[in-house]
Amino acid sequence: MNVVIMGCGRVGAHLAAMLDQDGMKVTVLDKDAYSFRRLPSDFGGTALVGDGTDADMLKKAGIEQADIFIALTQGDNRNVMAAQIAGKIFNVPRVVCRIYDPLRKDVYESLGIEAISPTTVFAELLRERLSEKTKG
Repeated sequence: MNVVIMGCGRVGAHLAAMLDQDGMKVTVLDKDAYSFRRLPSDFGGTALVGDGTDADMLKKAGIEQADIFIALTQGDNRNVMAAQIAGKIFNVPRVVCRIYDPLRKDVYESLGIEAISPTTVFAELLRERLSEKTKG
C-alpha cells in the first residue's frame, strides 16, 4: 500500500513511522526540512521537502501511485486544498484530511473528503471518560 502524508508534525511523523513499521510504502512531504527530525532513525520511507498543494511536488512524492493521501498540516485550508487535488486531479482512492474547525468538517465531507476533526474527537473522548468516572 502506497501512502503519501502531507505534514511531518507530531501526528504526521508518528503516523508515518507506524505505517512504515506495518510494511507500507510511505512518503512524507513537508515544506520545512527541519520537520523530518521527528521521524525515527530507522524510518524506511521517503521524506521530501515541498508543498503538498503543488501538483508537480505531489507527482515527485508518488501521488499517481498512492492508495491513500493524508493531509496533516496545521492549516485547514491547505489540508482541504491538497486533499481536493489528490482526490479530484490524481484520483487517489482514499483521501483523509485533518480539519481543526469542526464546523468545516461537514462541508469538506460533502466535497467527498474524509475529514477528521481532532477537536471533535478529543472532546468526545473526554466526554466519554468523564461519563465513565461519573457512573462509577
